[in-house]
Amino acid sequence: METNQQGQWRQFLQLLRIGKPAKALIILALLLSLFETAASLAIPLFTGDIVDQLANQGIEPRIAVFLLAVFVIQIISGGFSYYLMTKIGETFVARIREKLWGVVLALPIPYFDKHQSGETMSRITQDTNTVKTLVTNHLVTFVSGIITILGSIIILIIIDWRMTMIMLLAIPVSMLIIMPLGKKIHKISKQTQDEMARFSGELGRVLSDIRLVKSYNGQPIEFAKGREGIRKLFYFGLKEAKIQAIVSPLMTTVMMLILVVIIGYGGARVASGLLSAGSLVAIIIYMFQIIVPFSQLAMFFTAFQKAMGATERIQTLLNTQQEKSNDVLPVKSHRTFSFQDIFFSYGEKQILKGITFEAHEGETVAFVGPSGGGKTTIFSLIERFYSPTSGTITLDNTNIQDFSLSDWRGQIGYVSQESPIMSGSIKDNISYGIQREVSDDEIQNAAKLANAAEFIQQLPDGYDTEVGERGIKLSGGQRQRIAVARALIRNPKILLLDEATSNLDSESEVLVQEALKFLMEGRTTFIIAHRLSTVIHSDQILVVEAGEITGRGTHSELLNNHSLYTKLVKQQLKGGTRIS
Repeated sequence: METNQQGQWRQFLQLLRIGKPAKALIILALLLSLFETAASLAIPLFTGDIVDQLANQGIEPRIAVFLLAVFVIQIISGGFSYYLMTKIGETFVARIREKLWGVVLALPIPYFDKHQSGETMSRITQDTNTVKTLVTNHLVTFVSGIITILGSIIILIIIDWRMTMIMLLAIPVSMLIIMPLGKKIHKISKQTQDEMARFSGELGRVLSDIRLVKSYNGQPIEFAKGREGIRKLFYFGLKEAKIQAIVSPLMTTVMMLILVVIIGYGGARVASGLLSAGSLVAIIIYMFQIIVPFSQLAMFFTAFQKAMGATERIQTLLNTQQEKSNDVLPVKSHRTFSFQDIFFSYGEKQILKGITFEAHEGETVAFVGPSGGGKTTIFSLIERFYSPTSGTITLDNTNIQDFSLSDWRGQIGYVSQESPIMSGSIKDNISYGIQREVSDDEIQNAAKLANAAEFIQQLPDGYDTEVGERGIKLSGGQRQRIAVARALIRNPKILLLDEATSNLDSESEVLVQEALKFLMEGRTTFIIAHRLSTVIHSDQILVVEAGEITGRGTHSELLNNHSLYTKLVKQQLKGGTRIS
């Protein structure tokens, strides 16, 4: 257990180094907190003097002025200390979130295959907020609380050591209550954070596909799943509440017992003349000044246990393997692109088995075959979303893994059947991902070449029109033409077309096909298509079945020599698709 706690502390300290809280601000906040603490320690002494003076001849104005000054110091120093610690906490969490966001964007695609987006969001938002709460609300109170307790005890010993010993009995009793329960709170907190991340993932999944949910009347199913997550969170919340329900009353009872003993015993000492009434008042005030920091310490340990769980998850995400990027070799030419005996497995499932082909500059290579054969996986390997299990993918005899990752992807234009569109304006979507200033003329020219300019100009705000979440305000054909314009403006050397016209009506298909024809000119193009009419003019057609290439050649060659290709052609002819 001790080793585990050391590991938690080590992870937390690593997080502090990443967050780089300003040392000067921390020192200033602590100094101001010490001023506040010193002022609070002086208040009972002045109060005791005032009580004794009232019992005798009256209050000295000097004492009243000192007491007022102490209150002012306490208010000012406390206010500035709180503001500085809040600033430190906010700065700290902003840097951690910035670091996490950079890491998340650099994570490989396999990570997102295994983790829901809501779970990852929870790491960046909720877990960092838990750590911030510890730094902002509890770190200074922890330090000042210890100083207050020690200072109060020293002063109390000076006033009356016997009564101080009675009060100190509360410390071991309190620790016996706090320590074991704190471990349970840590465990429950960890479970709560895991469940919250899972629940956030479920919410994100449902909300992102809300139209599917409603179309297929999936509300009862999703409600049941959501209710289960809510009930689990409710259960963990109750478990934590049960512990808090034990801690709070017990601590209060212990302190009340001590207070009763002190008032009784102190009253007897005042009556016997061994203690002044002012000293008894001061002792009682000091006792409350000890009780408050003790409750703050209990809250600190609770917050600390929660923060340790959050830190563990943050560190796990920070230490996740990121995409490997060799920033030394830039991409210079595109004469010959080849797959050489490529094998790829996803988990235990073999997806590609010895894929080999070659494409020369300006050629068009098409992949056809049954769904699930591995065609989209080939595209994912080209984009370096995954790495081959074995074999090499080369460009002019250089392994593509040796190229700068950002430079490599900058050479690729990708247009898919889903035509993903980001929230924002049409202008933002066409210029998305370009690392330089893009002029309005460039955007408009790309839209014109993509047959998108006409419909964009008819929109209320033109190129500044907001497309809605995932481009919901645009039709499928309009989204495809925006995607083509986005590829055009990048001027890619390699073009990937994944079922780019499969979901379109005849009119939209014609417009998109015209745009794609212009886009393909002079570029090495790879096409995945089930509509064979879109690939018959390709320089090379590869038939992919169950992860293997079972046929290669032109349309006429495969039509005469490959049974599956001939079958696909006949099926489409029977279905009314014209192949010419």
